[in-house]
Amino acid sequence: MVIAQSAVLAAEFPPSVEDFYLPSILPWGAENNYWFTKITVLVWVAVAAIIVYFLASYRKPQLVPTKKQWLAESIYGFVRNNIAVDMIGPRGVAFAPYLTTLFMFILVNNFFGIVPFVQISPNSHIAFPAILAVISYVMFIYVGVRHHGFVKYFKHALIPPAPWFILPLLIPIEFFSNFLVRPFSLAVRLFANMFAGHMLLLVFTLGGFAMISANVALAPVSVLSWVLTIALTFLEFLVICLQAYVFTVLTASYVQGALADEH
Repeated sequence: MVIAQSAVLAAEFPPSVEDFYLPSILPWGAENNYWFTKITVLVWVAVAAIIVYFLASYRKPQLVPTKKQWLAESIYGFVRNNIAVDMIGPRGVAFAPYLTTLFMFILVNNFFGIVPFVQISPNSHIAFPAILAVISYVMFIYVGVRHHGFVKYFKHALIPPAPWFILPLLIPIEFFSNFLVRPFSLAVRLFANMFAGHMLLLVFTLGGFAMISANVALAPVSVLSWVLTIALTFLEFLVICLQAYVFTVLTASYVQGALADEH
């Protein structure tokens, strides 16, 4: 019965962008609470899960760590050593807490995209990657201004070592690249990957039901579609981890550029 209903729904309502605009989950006044959706709850769950896990892991730290403490230390050590220190240098240790928080927040929210019965990431909505990009954007500008001073920082960021007669062409390019493209590319890269991944899983999952509904003879093709859904889920898991890593690495590289003494 459930399969038959899913087949009918898949045939009548194919996947579309509207699948990302979820209704309110409140039982009262839903028309006025469109902001309180499944996506909102997932973000809160992600934040709560990260805070509770790390607090529980370090509540009673031991010299010989438990599995929970070992995993928490490994995550922090990976971000501190392989991202913060590698990208920024010794000064990167000071940024490791933020970069670890950023990495874990993106990773957990991305992971919701392949959790059964959840299967959507908050980062498939452009608002969440945009806010994360703005936070990183404000941080690396603040760090640069604090380290160099306002005038010197923007001089380093906008004026490359080049002949004076070509500077009128290079300065607008540097401004566009450093202060407009960076936050835009950070947000869009994460959003596009999560959006595309969700759409692919929807198409292959519901496509199988739609083909069965159209013609029972297409059942073998439907099974193939569902097998591909499983394969794409594993691929999506790799994309989930990679996008969290890339966003964090790029943020660290922007901080390194803001602290650098040379252009």
